Amino acid sequence: MFNNCHEGPNLLYLHDLVVKLWRKSFDAEDIAIKPSQVQIDKERCKGCGYCVEFCPREILKICSELSPKGYYLAMVNDDSRCLACGFCELVCPEFAIKVYTGNS
Repeated sequence: MFNNCHEGPNLLYLHDLVVKLWRKSFDAEDIAIKPSQVQIDKERCKGCGYCVEFCPREILKICSELSPKGYYLAMVNDDSRCLACGFCELVCPEFAIKVYTGNS
């Protein structure tokens, strides 16, 4: 359609016109990602790895530490990258994970 168009990061260039492909919403500060903390109960964790598999930011991993029951535990690798989406908390069959956000 356009002969002289190319794309850059979040920008579309049409001839000499630059068009932003996104904008900042009015409530962006209200819905911004709040600092979060993921806590894993070592007594409950059985090291199934569901939380590790479903984490979109890959902040969880299975470590070499053993639980009191002899299972390898899941651990938080990098809390600062957490979205506080709660997938890990939802998929944990043992209810060993709790996600705390800046709101709670």
